[in-house]
Amino acid sequence: MASRPEGTPCWTDAMFTDVEGAKEFYGDVLGWTFGEAASEYGNYTQAYKDGKAVAAVVPPMPGQEGEAKSAWCLYFASPDVAATAEKIKGAGGTLLMEPMQVGTFGSMCLAQDPTGCVFGVWQAGDHEGFELQGESGGFAWAEVFTREPAKADAFYTSVFGFNSQKIKGMDYKVFDLGGEPLIGRMVMTEEDFPPEIPSYIQVYFGVDNCDLACETAERAGGRKVFGPMDSPFGRFAALLDPQGAAFAVIDARTRVGDMPEME
Repeated sequence: MASRPEGTPCWTDAMFTDVEGAKEFYGDVLGWTFGEAASEYGNYTQAYKDGKAVAAVVPPMPGQEGEAKSAWCLYFASPDVAATAEKIKGAGGTLLMEPMQVGTFGSMCLAQDPTGCVFGVWQAGDHEGFELQGESGGFAWAEVFTREPAKADAFYTSVFGFNSQKIKGMDYKVFDLGGEPLIGRMVMTEEDFPPEIPSYIQVYFGVDNCDLACETAERAGGRKVFGPMDSPFGRFAALLDPQGAAFAVIDARTRVGDMPEME
C-alpha cells in the first residue's frame, strides 16, 4: 500500500476498561473479529472485518483504570511524526503524548487541538493503518465536533495543509488535500450538546443497514443519540456504546436527496 498523504485519516482505536465487553459489542454491531492481545504493547488488540484490519481496542494502563474514559481516537497519517508534532504546537495545539516509536509498527503521538478535540498522529512502519475502509465494518468518515469552529478550521488547515469548503447555507466544513473529502467539521450548539460534553472527533463506521445496526447496538447495551436519518451521503445514526464511547454508523448506499452545494 502506498503511504497515505499527511493528514489522511489512517487508523482508530479506543481504550476500554472492559475490553472483552467491547469486543462482544462491536463484534455484534459491526461484525468485527479480534486478534491476539499484544502483551508487550499493553494488550493492544486489533479488530478485523473479513480478515482486514479496521481498528483496535486496548485496556487502560495500570493505575489509570478509574480515570480512563472510553473514547474513539482518530489518527492522521504523517511522514514524520516529530515534524507534525512541532506543527501542532506551533498552531496552538497541545501534545498529550510526545512522539514515540512503537516497535517496528511505526511512530505516534497524541495531541489535542486548541478547541479540545483529542487525536493521534501515525507515521507508518510495518503497520500502515486501515486495510479496509469505506465498506461495511470499516472506517467510513469522521467529523470534528467543536464549539469554536474558526479556531478548529485554522488549526487543521495549518497543521495538515487541508483545503476547506463550506456547505452552502450551514456552518459545516469539509476538508480535503486536493482530492476526495477526508473529514468534516460540525459546530456543537448549546441546545444539542450540554456544556459537560467536550469537543471530540466522531468516527463513522460503515454498515449494510443503519436501522438494523442501531437495533443491534441497543440490544447489546448501547443507545442511540441521534438518528437514524437519511441524507445525500447515506443513512446514518450517532450512538454510544455500553462504556460511553461515542461513534456513528452509516449506510452509504442508502442515499436520499441531492448533494448540497459547496462554497
